[in-house]
Amino acid sequence: MTDLDLAQLTAAALEVAREAGQLVLQGWRSRPSYERKASYADLVTEFDLASERLIRSRLAERTPSIAIVGEEQGGERSEAPTWYVDPIDGTVNFAHGHPCFAVSIGLLVAGQPLAGVVVAPALATEWHGFVGGGAFRNGKACRVSETTELSDALLATGFSPVMRRHGSPEDNVDAFCRVMPQVRDLRRCGSAAHDLCLVADGTYDAYWERKLATWDIAAGTALVLAAGGRLTNLQGAPADLTNGYILASNHHLHDALLPLL
Repeated sequence: MTDLDLAQLTAAALEVAREAGQLVLQGWRSRPSYERKASYADLVTEFDLASERLIRSRLAERTPSIAIVGEEQGGERSEAPTWYVDPIDGTVNFAHGHPCFAVSIGLLVAGQPLAGVVVAPALATEWHGFVGGGAFRNGKACRVSETTELSDALLATGFSPVMRRHGSPEDNVDAFCRVMPQVRDLRRCGSAAHDLCLVADGTYDAYWERKLATWDIAAGTALVLAAGGRLTNLQGAPADLTNGYILASNHHLHDALLPLL
């Protein structure tokens, strides 16, 4: 796909994400009712469902030839260009009135993240960009950080609710404990899309997590790459967005972090 195609697609997705962001903002701080899905911490509200319906409708109008896979309504995965949609990334935050949640729309082609938009309406912040075209925060160009020492680094991570609940040996706690003494500090904000965007704009120096869904990270990983960052799995090989074991960084710290993870 040409840069012009990606620019147009990114612009279209940003318009859609902004509209969905305004929709879900109406429910923020309202303590909306919710249902549990696969686990005790995997929630869905009426605003997740309404947001995805809106996004699917608008994307189908603007980009009818591109398939859609969403968290709530699913879809067919393929090598063809596909939108991956998280109508509210950080639903637990949203349901409790926490401001760290976002609408996330990412474009994958042959499994590779190429473009992404993330709108965090409660924070009045949005990110958009595409590989080869740069990344932008609230319309201004952004880049990954230049931090070169772990001791100066601010990182972020998260914890899978399924792994936490069942005491999986891969629950990320051991990695957290290894990394924490090596860095300036660690954050856990509860939205992978938001955390990846903060790597892309240089706020965080790196972010890792385990067992994320493709729609959680499609947009954010594209933005990290667009902003000059590096993306791998936790062993340093190319990241597989279908299993969600990822490390995204500013490049400088990547090789130092891999042995800790």
